[in-house]
Amino acid sequence: GLKIVNKKRFLPNYLFMKTRVQRNPMIPIQQQWLRSMLALVPQSLMEGRDRELLTEDLLKEIVRDYEKSMQRCVCKILVKPDIKELDKLEEEAPLPVLPLGLDYSSTWHNSYMKAKQQIISSLHILHPTMKTLLDFGYTAFFNFLLVGFSSSRLKGPIDCKSLKTDASLSCSKAEEEIMSTWYQRVVGLFSQSEALDGVKLDQLESFYNCVAVLMSNQLKGLLQRTTEVFVKLFDPEDRSRLPLFKMDLTYDENRMEFYPSLQDLEEAILFVVDCIGQTLQNVQTMRSWLTGGTATVDAELPAHTAQWAKSTLKKSVRDNLEGPKEHFKGYVESYGWLVDGTAEERINRFIAEQPSFDEYTTFIDEFFTLKKEIMSLPEVIYFPMICLNCEDLKQGLANCANNFAKMLMDKIFTDYREENERICSEFETIKEWALKVPESTEEMVEIMDYIKRVKTKDICDLAQRSKECCRQMSYLIDVFPFAPEDIELNSTAILWPKKINLIFKEHDILIEQSKTKGEREAVQKCDNLHVELDKLYNSVIELEEYSELDRMQQYVTDLRTLQKTIQDTDETVAALNKEETLLGWKPSEFSLLNNLKAEIEPYQKLFNLILKWQRTEKRWMDGTFLELDGESMEAEMDEFYREMYKLLRLFQQKQKKAASDKKKMLRRKAVKGNPTLTMCSTVLDQIKDFKVRKCEGY
Repeated sequence: GLKIVNKKRFLPNYLFMKTRVQRNPMIPIQQQWLRSMLALVPQSLMEGRDRELLTEDLLKEIVRDYEKSMQRCVCKILVKPDIKELDKLEEEAPLPVLPLGLDYSSTWHNSYMKAKQQIISSLHILHPTMKTLLDFGYTAFFNFLLVGFSSSRLKGPIDCKSLKTDASLSCSKAEEEIMSTWYQRVVGLFSQSEALDGVKLDQLESFYNCVAVLMSNQLKGLLQRTTEVFVKLFDPEDRSRLPLFKMDLTYDENRMEFYPSLQDLEEAILFVVDCIGQTLQNVQTMRSWLTGGTATVDAELPAHTAQWAKSTLKKSVRDNLEGPKEHFKGYVESYGWLVDGTAEERINRFIAEQPSFDEYTTFIDEFFTLKKEIMSLPEVIYFPMICLNCEDLKQGLANCANNFAKMLMDKIFTDYREENERICSEFETIKEWALKVPESTEEMVEIMDYIKRVKTKDICDLAQRSKECCRQMSYLIDVFPFAPEDIELNSTAILWPKKINLIFKEHDILIEQSKTKGEREAVQKCDNLHVELDKLYNSVIELEEYSELDRMQQYVTDLRTLQKTIQDTDETVAALNKEETLLGWKPSEFSLLNNLKAEIEPYQKLFNLILKWQRTEKRWMDGTFLELDGESMEAEMDEFYREMYKLLRLFQQKQKKAASDKKKMLRRKAVKGNPTLTMCSTVLDQIKDFKVRKCEGY
C-alpha cells in the first residue's frame, strides 16, 4: 500500500514534465521531403483543379502524421510510472501494423517473363512503330483544336451566321492542316520498310487494325477534346470566355420578336458540335492507302459525348437567354398594346365619343410622352452571352406611337381646317349680304333684318369661334407642319372679325342710299298710279258710248283688255302698299280703283250676253233646220230675255243714281239718250221679234 501511495505521488510530476516536453519546439517536416513524395505521384493524376485540392489534402495528412509521430518520439524520453489511472488518461491510438497473413514466398520471375514475352509477341501497341505513331499524334494534337473560340469574347459580339461560317472554315482549315502534317508523317512512316520490322506476315492484318484503332483513338480524342473545350466556354461558373452573340429586338408588321430567333441561336451553337463531329471523317486507313482501298478510320464523335455536349449547351443557352427574354417581356408588357390592336380600338372608341380639342391634345401628348420614353431606353443591353440591340424595336415602337399621335393630329387638324373654312364661309356670306345692292325695298328690308340678326348673335359666335381657332393654332403650330394654304386660311379666319366691322360701315352707307332711292321710287310710283287710274276711269266712262251691236266682239275684247289693265294696276297698288309698309309709311289708298272694278262689271255681263245672243241667233238661223228644237230654243230665248231685262234695269238704276249727282249731270247725257240703255232695249226687241216670228212658226 505504501508503494502505491508513493507511485501516485509521482503522477503530478510526470504529467507536468510531459506537458513541458510537449511544449518544446518541434523540427518541422522538410519541404524537400514533400516534393519528393509528390514526385512519386504520376503527372496525369496531378492535373485538374479537383486534383490540386486532393493533393493539398494529402500533404496536410502527411504533415499531421509526421507531427504526431514526432510527439510520440519526444514523449518516449520520459519514464512512464506504472499507474493504472495514467493508462486511462493517456489512451493513444495504436501504431499501424504491417498486413499479416500474406504469402510472399512463391517466386514470380518466371511467370512474369513468360507473360512479358507473350505480350511482346501479340500486343502490337508495344511495337516501336506504334510508339512513333503515338509521338506523331501527341506532337500534332497536344495543343491543337479544330475550333478555337477561346478568344472570341475579346473580338466582340458575333452573329449566328458568322459563328457557323467561322466554325465551318476553322474545321475545314484544321482538317487540311492535319492531313498535310500529321497524316503525311504517318504515311511517310509506313512508307518505310522498317515500320513492319518484327511483324509476321500472318499478323499484318491485326497490326494494321491496331494502327487504325490507334489513329481512330487519336482523332476521336481530338474531336472529343475540341468538343469539351467548346462546351467549357459555356461553363456557368466561369463566364470569362463565354462567347458574346449579337441579337436584335426587331419590329416588323406589328410584331415584336428576336432576330435571330432564340431557336436559331441555339441551332447555331449546336451546329458547332455537329461541325466538329463531321470533321476528319474521310481519313483513309494505312491499309487502304497502301493497297488503294476506300476504308476510312473510325473518327466519329462518340454519341454520348455529342449528346452530353448538346444537352449541356442547350441548358446553358436557355439559362443565358433568361435575361434577354425578361427584357423583351418588359417591352411587351409596357408597349405591346401599341401593336396588338388595343391602341387602334382605344383611338376609335375615343373618336366615337366626340371629345373636345383639349381632350384630343391630352391624348396626343400621351403618345408623344410614350415616344420620348421609348427613345430614352438604352439602345444596347449587354448580358453574359448576348449583346441585345434594341434600336430597331425602339424605333418601330416610337414610330408606332408617333403615327397614332399623327392620326389624332390629322383628325383635329382636319376639324380645325374645316372650322376655319366654315368661319370664313360664314363671314363671306355675311359680306355678300352686307354689300349686296338691294333691287327692291323688300330685299333691302330683308338684308337689314339679316344684318341686324348677325350683329346681335352670329358675330359674337363667330368671334368666339375665331378666338378658339386661334388658341388651337397656338398648339398645332408647334406639332403639325402647316402648308402655305393652311397658313393663309388661318390668317384669313383670324382677321375676319376686324375686317367685318369695315364691311358693316360700308353696308350702312349702302343701305342708306338704297333706302333713299326706294323712298323716291315709291313716291314716283304713287304719282304714276294716280295718273294711270285717271286714264282707266276715262276708259270706263267711254264704255257708256258703246252702242253698235255689230261691233260687239270688239267691245268684248276691249273690255277684257281694260280688265287686265285694272288687274295689273291692282297688283301695282298692292306692291306699292307693301313697299310703303316696309318703309314704315302708311299705305296709300286708291278708292277709285275699287269703283272702277264695280263700274266695269255690268258692262262685262252686258257685252258678253249680247255677244252670246248674236252667236246663238246666227247658229239658229244659219244652222241645219232639222237639228233645231223649238222648246229648247224658247227656253234659251226666255233666259236671254230675263238676263237682258235685268241688265236694263241695272243700268236704269245706275242712270238715276248718276242723275242725282250734279257734277256728273254735267258730264252725262239725258236718260233717254243713253247708248247703253238704247242697246239693251234694242236687243230685248230683237229677242221679242225672233220669238214671235220664228218660234211661233215652229
